[in-house]
Amino acid sequence: MTTSSQAWIKPAIAAAVLAAAGLGAYYSLSSAPSAPPVTFVDIKGGRITPDDLRGKVVMVNFWATSCTTCVAEMPEMVDTYNKYKGQGLEFVAVAMKYDPPNYVVNFTETRQLPFKVALDVTGEAAKAYGDVAMTPTTFVIDKDGKILKRYVGKPEFAALHKLLEKALRG
Repeated sequence: MTTSSQAWIKPAIAAAVLAAAGLGAYYSLSSAPSAPPVTFVDIKGGRITPDDLRGKVVMVNFWATSCTTCVAEMPEMVDTYNKYKGQGLEFVAVAMKYDPPNYVVNFTETRQLPFKVALDVTGEAAKAYGDVAMTPTTFVIDKDGKILKRYVGKPEFAALHKLLEKALRG
């Protein structure tokens, strides 16, 4: 039997537990996940390491030469890169493992892609980024290596540009 002076203890403990759980949920939802520490291999065999990208705003675009949406959005991706590269934007276009490397090289050269193009011949990069299967899938990563946004399909470029401008200022 509890006395009236102790009656407040159980509700107070319950309130404290609920508050702690709520705070934990808030921080877990509000903190962006980190980009996986992937080392990409570019079309010339060079390595693009997490250290190369640290401190920069980065777009990682998973695509394929056989993906009509990817091919259609690529000129806007080039324009976006050209618009923001002077402010520190990095861009890595990652060709899916099923995309023949010679197709990727040909596409890169004929379209004169100005950014880094990588081959994911083992599929490890796509797996590390959450088992990317749909193309295009684009990640925007801030200077601290946190994923700000994941776009599946063609992004709405005006909104993407606003996000990049905010991230580049930060």
